[in-house]
Formats: sequence, C-alpha cells, structure tokens
Amino acid sequence: MSNPDQIQRILFDQIDVRGVVAGLEHSYQEVLARHDYPRALQSLLGEMLAAVSMLSSTLKFEGRLSLQAQGEGNVRLLMAECNHHRELRAIARYEGEVADDQAFNELLVNGRIALTIEPESGQRYQGVVPLEHATLAECLQAYFEQSEQLGTSIKLAADGEKAAGLLLQVLPAEGTGDEDWTRVSMLAETLKPDELLGLDNETLLFRLFHEEDCRLFEPQALQFKCDCSRERSAEALKFMTEDELLGILAEQNGLIDVGCQFCNQQYHFDETDIRALFSAPGYLDEDGRMH
Repeated sequence: MSNPDQIQRILFDQIDVRGVVAGLEHSYQEVLARHDYPRALQSLLGEMLAAVSMLSSTLKFEGRLSLQAQGEGNVRLLMAECNHHRELRAIARYEGEVADDQAFNELLVNGRIALTIEPESGQRYQGVVPLEHATLAECLQAYFEQSEQLGTSIKLAADGEKAAGLLLQVLPAEGTGDEDWTRVSMLAETLKPDELLGLDNETLLFRLFHEEDCRLFEPQALQFKCDCSRERSAEALKFMTEDELLGILAEQNGLIDVGCQFCNQQYHFDETDIRALFSAPGYLDEDGRMH
C-alpha cells in the first residue's frame, strides 16, 4: 500500500456515483498497540477504522462519526470513531476466547450496528440496524439501503498490519443512473482483499475503472488520536458525590485512577484534587492539576 493513513475521494465525471478509498497503517497499528486483541478482533477493528474514515468524508460540519457493533456473545462491543480532523480511535470489549475463523455476525450474537453522527453544534443522529450478514461491509451496505435508500458498495480488508476500504454510492440521477450504478458496482465486486491492501490508489482506480471517466481528489491525512483528557476525566468523577470519592480515596491509598479505555492513558486524582473539584472555582493548571 503506497497510500497509507489517508483517504481520497473519487470523482466520476460522467455518472452520478461518488466514491472514496481509505488506507491505514500507522494509525491502525497505534490502536492495536494499546490492547492485546485476538486476531479476529484486530482485523475487525481495522475494517471499522477504514469504514469510519470513509464515511466521515461525507460530513459537512465539525463533529464526529462513530460506528458501533454490539452483541450478546463473547464480543460485546466493537467501536471506531473519526472526527472532522480525520483523527481516529477504536476499541473492542470481549470475554473469553475469540476464534480466528468466526464470521462477524457470529462474534456478535443477536447483534446490531449503530452509526452515530455527533455535530459539535446541532442535533445528534443515530441509525440502528440488526446484524444480519456475515461481514461488516455487507451489514453497512444493508444499513444504507434500508435507512438511506441509497445503493452502496463497500469493500473492507485488514490483516493486523494494514487496513483499507473502498466505498461507492449512487447519487440521485435521471436517465441512465441505475444502469451506471449496476456497471460500476459490479466492477467494485471484483476487487480482492489483497488488491485492496496492496495496490496504491491510482493503480487500484485504473484496474477497476479504466473505462470510466474518473479521478482522485487530493488526499486527506488520517491519524490516531484520543481526545481523552484529565479535565474530562475530572468531569466524569463529578457523577459521584465528594463524600463518595473521599471514601474511595481512603480505600485506595489516597489515589483515584481514571483510565481511558481507548488509549490506556491513566489520570490520577488525590484528596486535594477531589476537594478542589467540588469547590468554586476549581481549575486545572498547565500540568493538569486541580486547584
């Protein structure tokens, strides 16, 4: 892959189809380095990161897009997020053994998939569909066909080192729109996982669509970044009372540790921090200490 850690939108000049291709390497490895995930979950998290990267390209506002898959089996949650800065993070929650050869919908028994859009200013939107297909790509295609009534083709691949995706979507059209979409989506179906992971974007585009009038936009960089902070962790503590927190301090040798599940960053709070948290006005200094 010669286009790692970036997305590029695809412009079809003569037909009403939009597209985007994503490649992840260092950003993907940053996610996996923070947890010891089974191989199957490593691959699925890579696919989810590629998916949210591509879906975020449609956002026209400042905010974040998150993709969650939840189930009742050993795997409880898979989650990936991307914001308008193209910053990514992801996490999996599971118990027990996870087989390498289990299908996506088998890992998440009685599962459902949720796509959530959270603008920094404006109303939060969430769409939910049941997991009724064997792969994440098929589930996402079904989501768009059911919720948005848009023909969608999604190809995803990940191998624990690299992740990649291709998304094509039909736009409202007149005349030959259906015929164009049938042709382009059939071409996309010929794409193999090793091609998606191994080919650079220009070569991939030519191999699939050399008879179409299409081109790539300028790439947009992707990176891993967790937006956790000491301040946000302190706000989370305020869901408990001061007396409750002081009681926990007494049981834990005078320190409360708050860890971020995404990046494993640990934030430590002592008695001074807790009392300052409930006094007015409490604030954080440059070192993240409460006053």
